[in-house]
Amino acid sequence: MSVQESRGQARPQAPTGVEWRIERQPVGYPEAVAAMEARVAAIRDEGAPELAWLLEHPPIYTAGTSADEADLLEARFPVYRSGRGGEFTYHGPGQRVGYLLLDLKRRNPDVRAYVRDLEAWLIRSLTRFGVKGERREGRVGIWVDRGPYTGEWGREDKIAAIGVRLRRWVSFHGVALNVDPDLSHFEGIVPCGIRGHGVTSLARLGVRATLEEVDAAMLAAFGEVFGPDGRRPARLP
Repeated sequence: MSVQESRGQARPQAPTGVEWRIERQPVGYPEAVAAMEARVAAIRDEGAPELAWLLEHPPIYTAGTSADEADLLEARFPVYRSGRGGEFTYHGPGQRVGYLLLDLKRRNPDVRAYVRDLEAWLIRSLTRFGVKGERREGRVGIWVDRGPYTGEWGREDKIAAIGVRLRRWVSFHGVALNVDPDLSHFEGIVPCGIRGHGVTSLARLGVRATLEEVDAAMLAAFGEVFGPDGRRPARLP
């Protein structure tokens, strides 16, 4: 594994064969999609290394393949139609987006298992900040009960979204974890088509974490979930 900052400086890490790229400036969505498309082809056709890419986008809405136009309440920001799974979501500053470009044919050609691995990656990352992220049956993403943090027992919010796409068993797109975004920006959509629940962030829960600290947590949790040698461990939450 190598970790490469956007300035081009790299430092060695545990050898998993996965390249890590961490951006310190926002990346435009069309540019990111084009880069992912090129890397997916290179992984499959040329044996290029797998990639884990952590970044921010400028404020945008993206629509997945299941998006309902009625869930776009107000187009406050540019709207991009995406080939990923899922519905409408928001990306913007203060949110850490994690794009994983992995060769699932080599690792484990099981889409449901891969989504559960992404969930486990987020859950374990949040644990490092004392936040209990949870799955919910019938609801995509990672959820947090407000009770321990705000005293609002019985209410819960979404703290992270998941949307993936596969091409010839190479994954791309991935996850989005709310660190300290402007949560009012989510009001222009029904996030992931789920009504009756809100969205939250580490900051809203009282956790003051920098993007750099979140990056470190996600990097460490990645090895626990996907394995230090690139193979999935036998047991996961």
